[in-house]
Amino acid sequence: MKATITSSIVASSLLVVITIIITLYHVSAFVGVPSSSRAAGAGAGLLTIKNDRRWCRLEKLAATGGKKRISGEEIRIRNLQQLDKLRIRDRQSKKISGDELKIIFEDKWLICVDKPSGVLCVPSEEDIPTLAQTVFETVNHRQSSLDRMVVHRLGMDTSGLVIFAKTMKILRELNTLFRTRKIVRKYEVLVCGHISDDTGTINLPIMRDYHQRALLNFDGKIVGKKLLEAPKASQTKYEVIGRETFLDTDLPVTRLLLTSITGRTHQLNVHMAAFGHPIVGDRVYGLDGDALPNGGLDYSESLSDNTSSASIELQRAIGTAATTAGCNMCAHAKFLSFNHPMRSPDDEPLLFESKAPF
Repeated sequence: MKATITSSIVASSLLVVITIIITLYHVSAFVGVPSSSRAAGAGAGLLTIKNDRRWCRLEKLAATGGKKRISGEEIRIRNLQQLDKLRIRDRQSKKISGDELKIIFEDKWLICVDKPSGVLCVPSEEDIPTLAQTVFETVNHRQSSLDRMVVHRLGMDTSGLVIFAKTMKILRELNTLFRTRKIVRKYEVLVCGHISDDTGTINLPIMRDYHQRALLNFDGKIVGKKLLEAPKASQTKYEVIGRETFLDTDLPVTRLLLTSITGRTHQLNVHMAAFGHPIVGDRVYGLDGDALPNGGLDYSESLSDNTSSASIELQRAIGTAATTAGCNMCAHAKFLSFNHPMRSPDDEPLLFESKAPF
């Protein structure tokens, strides 16, 4: 009887672990700024953060010998609810026809298209319209499946430039360019509040939100190395394009050009939220979003080096105005530049640019 009960407990624990792993790998896992994140270097607009309320809270609980206990079943239900929520969102993806495909550049190797907001880049499940499917069915290529055309992706609510590969050779070459950060990517965004400095760098490490592991004290050997990966260094440069008011209101917003230096998952969203200026219309990392607010930082900490941070009241007012106007997230992949892998290194780099729709 004892052996049977023990086996049942082990099986139940493994089921919880497997559920968490599947959820984190098949949906867009939230990320945030970890504890003790003090940025290195100096410069205008450089943000330094001392710690993270969430992680300090967990460390304090562990230090006092107490841990908040929640059942494995509760974790499983929460993960399934989140998965269902994201699936519902994905099913709202707009279908675009071949005639609606806005091609910025095309040759026999690759194609660059301008993705509208509200369209998934790649399918999360069958029968959901995606940009990749339209490209696969519309353009001439030598790929056997649409996933072999995908080089990178944008979030569903982000508009702008996306590259697709027409052959396996160019796919491998482009993957190398992205992995070695030899592609320049710039984004135009609207953020809450007026940023005081005209230029700056946000230098904060980010990591996936794996708080379930800390609460349940999972063994790293069981969960897996990738799941428990450490914080990764992340840098975002910003340049103020203009200081405006949102739509027909008097609510202050800033138009920025962001350069993703490291290209981490959700990096721009997390960094701007931690900086105290979340992207307008960001329903995940913005105020009252699905992820922790302020990039996972305590609100007072997010203000530590930035006196112009948007107040909670202002963020909420802009969020309400954006929802009322039916405004998607104001983030646009505006600029892409890289050396064409199939051309001479002496040739001029490819340079693509697209106008933001907001």
